[in-house]
Amino acid sequence: MSLIDVFLRRAVRHGQLTLNRPGKPLVTFGQPADNFGHVVLRFADKGVERAILRDPGLGAGEMFMAGRLIVENGDAMDLIELMTANDPWEQGGGRLAASPLARLWGALRHRVERVNMERQSRRNVAHHYDLSGRLYDLFLDRDRQYSCAYYTDPANDLDRAQEDKLAHIAAKLAIRPGMRVLDIGCGWGGMALYLHRKLGVEVLGVTLSEEQLKVARARADAAGVADKVRFELIDYRRVEGRFDRIVSVGMFEHVGTAQYREFFAKVRDLLTEDGVMLLHTIGRLGVPGVTDRWTTKYIFPGGYNPSLSEIVAASEPARMFLCDVEVLRLHYAWTLKAWYDRTVAAKDQIVALYDERFYRMWTFYLAGACKAFEHGALVNFQLQYARSRTALPVTRDYMIDGERALRG
Repeated sequence: MSLIDVFLRRAVRHGQLTLNRPGKPLVTFGQPADNFGHVVLRFADKGVERAILRDPGLGAGEMFMAGRLIVENGDAMDLIELMTANDPWEQGGGRLAASPLARLWGALRHRVERVNMERQSRRNVAHHYDLSGRLYDLFLDRDRQYSCAYYTDPANDLDRAQEDKLAHIAAKLAIRPGMRVLDIGCGWGGMALYLHRKLGVEVLGVTLSEEQLKVARARADAAGVADKVRFELIDYRRVEGRFDRIVSVGMFEHVGTAQYREFFAKVRDLLTEDGVMLLHTIGRLGVPGVTDRWTTKYIFPGGYNPSLSEIVAASEPARMFLCDVEVLRLHYAWTLKAWYDRTVAAKDQIVALYDERFYRMWTFYLAGACKAFEHGALVNFQLQYARSRTALPVTRDYMIDGERALRG
């Protein structure tokens, strides 16, 4: 029995995985079980097995991208669902982790890469967010919200869930007419344009992505609000002025742990005396960790999903009031499943835009992320900070009332 057999026998207990390898008989692991599927996996050559044994996450991802690890019954989502559902975080999941040596190397590498300085930050952002705008049109919602949606009903479609996310966040900001708002990591401008359209405020959005900047400015011009909703290509550390409200959605994952204290110190300096900030970020349950090698190599170089303890500890020296914390558990899993389905439906267009390897990489990324939120340790945190203890009402009723009003 080879090491891959030992690994899969331990990893697949519910549901079944049939493995087809060169020069070896078919072997099936696991047992039929309700809500667990049967996946048939084929290794195109003997090197696939060696790559997976060295580091399951990195090796499986690279072999799938190369077309050497082939899912013959099912797809990437089915394979990752089977593996992760057998190893849920709340039951002590860890059977899919890399070897101790690979984890040690990953921790050392993380210490070096987490020093996310300005020049490197811009390169990291460009690696992912300066991809073809056509790609994002194919799998995102009509407003191009590339962050966790908010499902007031799991049956809602993606467009509705993303619109509800904007309302959910806007209500927590407790915005009043005449305020100035800063959007750190503004993406393609959806949040900034929404806040102006719904609440009439002036907004400055900042990004490090040249492609996002072009789209955001074009959208503001088309809406005739470029004088009220401005977008700049600038690092948040270089922003000047004072703002009544600050919002940051899906950007904190790229800050780098070494810069967390600097981030919160800068936020405090930018807020007015009664200013409020809402931070929305992917986070991890439990203790701090490291980002898996496949993700940092191919998807988000320099990216890291913080634990709640890391965020709170880094914000404490800034002496802001942490007024509210919300943990969104399954919302991003549902969002990513919608993105995955749209990506699969647009396969021909994506392959024509890039190639088969890119398409396989993108589906592996979306499937893996989806199941990390469904079975793993990933969640979304929304943290609300205020400079003054009296800046916000003392109960959460205003959030509920404000959200209902915005949603109509």
